[in-house]
Amino acid sequence: MTLRHMMLLAGLWLCGNAYGQDVVDYAPMQAIQVKISPWQTRPALIYTPDKPVPGKKYPLLVAFHGRSIAGKDLGKIFREGVTRQIHEGRKIEAVNPKDKQVYQFIVVAPLAESWSFSPQDVEPMLDDVIKRYPVDTTRIYLTGYSAGGWSVESAKTHNKHLANRIAACVTMSAPITDSPYLKRYRLVTDANIHTWYFAGLEDGYVLRNAHTYVDSTNKYKPGLTRLTVYPGGHCCWHDFYNPKYRENGLSIYEWLLQYRK
Repeated sequence: MTLRHMMLLAGLWLCGNAYGQDVVDYAPMQAIQVKISPWQTRPALIYTPDKPVPGKKYPLLVAFHGRSIAGKDLGKIFREGVTRQIHEGRKIEAVNPKDKQVYQFIVVAPLAESWSFSPQDVEPMLDDVIKRYPVDTTRIYLTGYSAGGWSVESAKTHNKHLANRIAACVTMSAPITDSPYLKRYRLVTDANIHTWYFAGLEDGYVLRNAHTYVDSTNKYKPGLTRLTVYPGGHCCWHDFYNPKYRENGLSIYEWLLQYRK
């Protein structure tokens, strides 16, 4: 074994153990670090189109995880959500119902140490990803399930500048946000952010939250939300993130592509 190979293996071992895990093959995603400040980063997984076209820009889908995923093990991100779909071999691409063109997504899934991703960290992460990858900044979408839904709702009501960068969201089974955020849905309607909510009929607290989010939006501007209430409890996200799932003829990915800045 050459010295170069020994150094490479040592580097991989150190990288894996820095986050309390063995080296893992994340294909077709890649492990990266995203900046949340000039001196801080967070681990994340990123998925990019198989054969990116030089000069072409791609929609960005930011995927936030639930509370059970939080920690230092990136491999846990595969357990649920968009990343599970990718890990199981499904293509995250869709036909835009407006222009009938096929769009491939860039997907970034950041890992939080606890709960889910903090709203104040979303914008610096976006800036970092946009600098490094061919992102269509008119098509930035957020999605999350459980605690990740909290991240979506907190991010889009965090401040005016961030709200104005978000084209649309899919929020599944979200806990309620802090009171100051619930009072800022005027930011969402001013930015014209469409959101598709999902909540289980037997998930009473979460179902009430979904109605609160819808009402908080409709208070200022009706027509920006839709709500899917499904039989079941705090579950079933794998069904809805599957690109084959359709409601009124549209998958969540097709539905998102209708909206841009």
